[in-house]
Amino acid sequence: MSRVKRGPIHTKKRKKILRLAKGFRGGRSKLYTQAKEAVKKSLYHSYIGRKRKKREFRRLWIVRINAAVRREGLSYSRFMKGLREADINLNRKVLAELAVRSPEDFSQLVEVAKKNIRE
Repeated sequence: MSRVKRGPIHTKKRKKILRLAKGFRGGRSKLYTQAKEAVKKSLYHSYIGRKRKKREFRRLWIVRINAAVRREGLSYSRFMKGLREADINLNRKVLAELAVRSPEDFSQLVEVAKKNIRE
């Protein structure tokens, strides 16, 4: 049986990993084995980060809405319940933007929510 050395395929595989490791420090960008581990780890963390980012933004929006609503004398949960009762379907991202960028419009929403809260 003849010997197979996999020259071009082998080189291409290594180059791909080293290209992905560009910008890493030290041997992690120069040495194949270290680069392979670093790339694998970075891809893993970037995948997790994309999921975590969604959670963190939602938390931030809730904190902003809560702060704005408390100034109006209402809690976050009662505000959201009031909006639901009033059949106002704005997501938290939009509500947080309103709270930060145009507080006067947001305070109108709070008044609507206050009116629609049923005990």
